[in-house]
Amino acid sequence: MTVTAQPAVSADRESQLLASVPTGLLINGEWRDAASGKTFDVEDPATGKVLLSIADAGAEDGAAALDAAVAAQESWAKVPPRERGEILRRAFELVTERAEDFALLMTMEMGKPLAEARGEVTYGAEFLRWFSEEAVRAFGRYSVSPDGKSRLLVTKKPVGPCLLITPWNFPLAMATRKIAPAVAAGCTMVLKSANLTPLTSQLFAAVMQEAGLPAGVLNVIPTSTAGATTGPLIKDARLRKLSFTGSTEVGRRLLSDASETVLRTSMELGGNAPFVVFEDADLDAAVAGAMLAKLRNMGEACTAANRFIVHESVATEFAEKFAAKMKEMTTARGTEPESKVGPLIDAKSRDKVHELVSDAVASGAKAVLGGAPVDGPGYFYQPTILAGVTEGTRILSEEIFGPVAPIITFSSEDDAVRLANNTEYGLVAYVFTKDLNRGIRMGERLETGMLGLNAGVISNAAAPFGGVKQSGLGREGGLEGIEEYLYTQYIGIADPYAG
Repeated sequence: MTVTAQPAVSADRESQLLASVPTGLLINGEWRDAASGKTFDVEDPATGKVLLSIADAGAEDGAAALDAAVAAQESWAKVPPRERGEILRRAFELVTERAEDFALLMTMEMGKPLAEARGEVTYGAEFLRWFSEEAVRAFGRYSVSPDGKSRLLVTKKPVGPCLLITPWNFPLAMATRKIAPAVAAGCTMVLKSANLTPLTSQLFAAVMQEAGLPAGVLNVIPTSTAGATTGPLIKDARLRKLSFTGSTEVGRRLLSDASETVLRTSMELGGNAPFVVFEDADLDAAVAGAMLAKLRNMGEACTAANRFIVHESVATEFAEKFAAKMKEMTTARGTEPESKVGPLIDAKSRDKVHELVSDAVASGAKAVLGGAPVDGPGYFYQPTILAGVTEGTRILSEEIFGPVAPIITFSSEDDAVRLANNTEYGLVAYVFTKDLNRGIRMGERLETGMLGLNAGVISNAAAPFGGVKQSGLGREGGLEGIEEYLYTQYIGIADPYAG
């Protein structure tokens, strides 16, 4: 596996795209410099070179962004749902028209191969279309009280100004998955994008302006000092909602901070997904699912399969087939035609992945494939399969966030359930079996918010995304997604027949 130097996308094309990306803060409809005048660099993880320098928000900018969101909230909540939905529909069409721009920008700042980036554009845009349709369906209800002496009117109202904090691994989809339901519900927003991959959010915010979103509804504050910039906002009583996607460690701190003002919170946190292969599984289908569940986004996804729990009777055959497919994966900058696996996001992340692999090998695991960083520029890591991993090894309890597949064996269904549930996380699990009854049992027994049954990718804008245990609170997408941005109000009405 080598890193190819010859680019498939011209340098001029990349320069032209970067020139179209706003580099300021978006506050009250205007792009402006940070109050401090500071900027920070955004790097290409495939080369380590700087792509752009953008405004670095501080506490003063955060306060201005919240001021703008608060000022716009009342008028925005009164905009008819159909109009809010039409703005989202126009945004969907604009993102779709500029799909190649968004895909290339994500590849440049995050590293994923262009083919995967195009897939994210399709996925991310779908949240805009889905919630453009859901905007008009935030229904309440009217009923007669059980004793007949009053009428019960229940309505849904926007929760108010929201702080949205997105991660670096899906720069477009994580933004649209939060912004779209907030827009549909009638909430204003302050978006704090990830400092490692803020450029896609910058371009998307410009698209939202073009789609007709009023000034102050969406404010964007990229920053290199997240705590100092967003901390005061979370403590501000005017903020009414916090939606965060990121690590469980940071999520815990944010929940603690949010408790001071009893903020509504949505938390999409860490994962440690089990990928269970039973003895009756179609192994070719299981390997195909494993490739998707493990190598999508270079394994840098909370939904990535983290532990391969394989029945002892098929473990060797599964590992061989899995390794044969992984060997076909070329590691290269995402703009290369042959690229199947891009770089990890930074040196720190690559070092952590290698530390986990080294610990597993030292504990008795065998590297069937890979097992080391790739020499040369950028932060590449070899696609890796580890066999003979034993219980208690760090790699089975910590989120890997890299192209590494540790395999551990089991002997019975009860054993598989025990191993799969032996984690503080519960975001997603994958099960491969031809036995439908067994699949249903696993769905009922596994402690997980989502289950892929004979499927390696299940994320869908029309489905509720979220976990249990320390993988978070709330749901994004599906019918449930808009509810995170609405509160229920009950109005009791006197009996209209009373004298």
